[in-house]
Amino acid sequence: MPYTLIRARRKTISMQVKADLTVVVRAPMKMSQSAIDAFVQSHQGWLEGALARRTAFLEAHPEPDAQALEALKSRAKAHIPGRVEHFSALMGLAPTGVKITSAKTRFGSCSGKNSLCFSCRLMEYPEAAIDYVVVHELAHITHKHHGPEFYAVVAAALPDWPARRALLK
Repeated sequence: MPYTLIRARRKTISMQVKADLTVVVRAPMKMSQSAIDAFVQSHQGWLEGALARRTAFLEAHPEPDAQALEALKSRAKAHIPGRVEHFSALMGLAPTGVKITSAKTRFGSCSGKNSLCFSCRLMEYPEAAIDYVVVHELAHITHKHHGPEFYAVVAAALPDWPARRALLK
């Protein structure tokens, strides 16, 4: 399996399947090429599985063209703020703003100033998954981490949150 090798000042070796299905191996500066090749070979099963999962994801969620992306953005702008309003009232939390973007790698984020941002690509997922992301980001208003207290806030609003989160995978 071909891969891109990146040597760095590190102690461990790692392997990653990128969004474009390329494989990147990061290794310590002084690690021998044969040791790196042996690592890749010993993790062949994991690599094949990761490539299969990424391929399946890309088939299920092809990159939309410009027109389709604008349609997703329009739908998201019409739908997501209402869900934020609904769960804000339910949870007693108020964001300072709501923004819709076309982010590829994050479904949502909460800034340090409690402004929420959501990707229009969420509109490709079921309503239950969208609600989970909304509640997740609202919970960051009170807890800026993913600790037990954070998930207690999420669970109070959505007791079935693990199943909803699984819809995003």
